[in-house]
Amino acid sequence: MIPAPAFLANPERFMAFSRWAAPLFGVIAVALALAGLWLGFTAPEDYQQGDTVRIMFIHIPAAWMSMFVYICLGVASLLALVFRHVLADAAAQAAAPLGAGFTFLALATGSLWGRPMWGTWWVWDARLTSVLVLFLFYVAYIALRASLDDEAKAARASAILALVGLVNLPIVHWSVNWWNTLHQGASVFRAGGSALAPVYLWPVLLMVLAYMAAFGSLWLVRIRGEVWRRRAEAAALRAARA
Repeated sequence: MIPAPAFLANPERFMAFSRWAAPLFGVIAVALALAGLWLGFTAPEDYQQGDTVRIMFIHIPAAWMSMFVYICLGVASLLALVFRHVLADAAAQAAAPLGAGFTFLALATGSLWGRPMWGTWWVWDARLTSVLVLFLFYVAYIALRASLDDEAKAARASAILALVGLVNLPIVHWSVNWWNTLHQGASVFRAGGSALAPVYLWPVLLMVLAYMAAFGSLWLVRIRGEVWRRRAEAAALRAARA
């Protein structure tokens, strides 16, 4: 048998790590967000978009996180499916609502940004549609877990669904290159350098780091909560059998 990652195989080690890591990540997230927002909202207006350009400091990090969290969900689901580790399954279950939140934020802020830029709240553009599909995968994962009473069956079925959803990530990322879309192409990391001026680039990068730190903190807290819930259910079951 292939040895499983020691961290995921040892819940006690995870609980000891997350006890101090979760609040630390939270503090880092707040500090980075304050710096990013201050730089972003004190930056000059864009000569074309005016003040609406500031939506990017919320939208771009949320869009990136929508995909990053799904990768975390997919990896955790794969480990849970292959190694049958309870902690990996708990990590996947804890990530899904957070990913859905980031994706919804990306869709909502994208709509707010699109209205003055495109003249409409929504278009069935390849990028927008694929991100909507990503959001629906998150929702389907959450709904599937909630609909099955058997924990083992719910874990297996939802893990398979999460792995299927990974197919959508390349579509989200490359949609602006594969199809003619209203949504602009890559502007931060692209061949030839960033399309953003430094006065906008640095706030975006700080906000991305803030979002990642916030996700790390919330994810650890949610995993801890899931571990405690499962322990409590196991203890109640043992007590009922005694």
